[in-house]
Amino acid sequence: MKRLFLCMVLTFITSVWAMSQDSSGKGKSDTRTITGCLSQGDNAKEFNLKADDGSTWEVRSSTISLANHVGHKITATGVVSNATAHNMKEDAKDMAHDTGATKNNNEHGHLKVTDVQMVSDSCSQ
Repeated sequence: MKRLFLCMVLTFITSVWAMSQDSSGKGKSDTRTITGCLSQGDNAKEFNLKADDGSTWEVRSSTISLANHVGHKITATGVVSNATAHNMKEDAKDMAHDTGATKNNNEHGHLKVTDVQMVSDSCSQ
């Protein structure tokens, strides 16, 4: 009987832990789809995507002409650069935010864009 109770408690704790892992709303996959406003970055091949959810992304692409979409609201799909390190950094930011050490918890990362869909030819920001 004690073993059954222990197994039930362990199962419950594991379930709660698993559900809480992505409570921030930040995705953990290597591929992301982000909608927001595209602006020119620091050089001709770098662009900034300010997402609707408040996150910011430095984006670039060797296959898509992003310059044609500057000033547009777009949906960009791509691969997160150094996804493992990115997710560890975001987890650390989540912990700092949860303890009250930081107020802003918006995601920031680098994305290599593989597909772009124009949502609007202007940004409403």
